[in-house]
Amino acid sequence: MESPVGRLLLAADEGGLIETAFAEGRTTPVVQPAWTCGGASLSEPVRQLEAFFAGELRDFDLRLKPRGTAFQQRVWELLCDIPFGETISYGELARRAGNPAASRAVGLANGSNPIAIVIPCHRVIGSNGKLTGYGGGLPNKRWLIDFERSQLFGQHPRSPVFIL
Repeated sequence: MESPVGRLLLAADEGGLIETAFAEGRTTPVVQPAWTCGGASLSEPVRQLEAFFAGELRDFDLRLKPRGTAFQQRVWELLCDIPFGETISYGELARRAGNPAASRAVGLANGSNPIAIVIPCHRVIGSNGKLTGYGGGLPNKRWLIDFERSQLFGQHPRSPVFIL
């Protein structure tokens, strides 16, 4: 689908959304041979992403089926708890995961998030407030953070707000 942050590849099955990837991101998404184009399982994810980008939706209500380790799954669940328009540091995410010393591990799990935007990995930034890696590229991470903040406050902030 087309979006303000570029083309997105969505993959879903009857169990839920499996992937949302940037077509021109850090790594090119791989279309699996068994996948088919379109289908009913994508209609709701596309509708909600369109509503999100139109400023009409802040919280996604989709069945998600990300594939990953138990630790990655835990980190991705915690990402979904970060409120719309807010950011936190990797250290804070590690603290919420129960291991304050695991900021690198949560960073790797964050970077492995297969369902970008819906699982809001873009809301995690460096402890110094600077943007760090993002599969869709730092300009898209900046756009997503600024977009969400603008929905809350009506204008783009000069710098992101974060929780240490």
